[in-house]
Amino acid sequence: MSRPRIHVPDLPMPDAVLARIAAEFDAVRGGPVPDGVAGLLITPRDKLTPEAIAALPASVTVVATFSVGYDHINIPAAKARGLIVTNTPDVLTEATADIALLLILAASRRAREGEAMVREDTWVGWNPMQLIGWQITGKRLGIVGMGRIGQALAQRARACGMQIHYHNRTRLAPAEEAGAIYHETLESLLPISDVLSLHAPATAATDRLMNADRLAQLPHGAILVNTARGTLVDDDALIAALGTGQIAAAGLDVFTGEPAIDPRYRSLPNVFPLPHLGSATIETRTAMGMRALDNLAAVLGGKPPLHPVTA
Repeated sequence: MSRPRIHVPDLPMPDAVLARIAAEFDAVRGGPVPDGVAGLLITPRDKLTPEAIAALPASVTVVATFSVGYDHINIPAAKARGLIVTNTPDVLTEATADIALLLILAASRRAREGEAMVREDTWVGWNPMQLIGWQITGKRLGIVGMGRIGQALAQRARACGMQIHYHNRTRLAPAEEAGAIYHETLESLLPISDVLSLHAPATAATDRLMNADRLAQLPHGAILVNTARGTLVDDDALIAALGTGQIAAAGLDVFTGEPAIDPRYRSLPNVFPLPHLGSATIETRTAMGMRALDNLAAVLGGKPPLHPVTA
């Protein structure tokens, strides 16, 4: 029996994922997608615009993205073309929540400035007011989007003594809230959020969600963390707020246009930036790759997709 023919990106992947590709699929690595390929394994670096989708060979029936987010795929064009699109939910939760907590701690304790001081040999010794930051114990954490990752962050933040508030499209059941305080509107959440962490998907409704008006509604000196998508933040507005002190510090793992980010972020001492590391553990990236391959194997084996994108 012939193995399903798929196209995979010419990028490094976990050894276990590469081994499974070699064992179960006839894989074309990198370059244009040739005729006869039935499935695509893609990453967020691969932009499936309407033009790119229209140019795919007629043999392609399924696209499996090596990610939970799918804003790099034009879903209406994919549906119009009859493509099945799948993603990798449920396996990024713990790793991404870890990064969100790391960003909260790093931003609040001025870790970027401290690390630079040591590396650049400008540290001249201890003094009582050197790089004074802000303690998170007792602070109010506002979470925008209380899905799996938001709930996992809340669990970690409680262990640090933070008070949890959240805004979600629907209120969680009491057991899931675990004492967190629900805010029906974002406008209710913002004024009490000493730290605000974003966990919403990238949609038309969330584009530039944190604009100048909403940043101004946060307490003066708030901390902003984003591990969701860069487009949730208006870069001009955030950079201005960081300059005035309205936002004391930001921890950012995602950026609009990444990796070609707004260059102003690179020089701001009160921004702790990371290169989209939310899911970057070997355990998580292996699980993501395996989930993407599970979807390809199911569809190309004549079965329904395990994790279809239905948006």
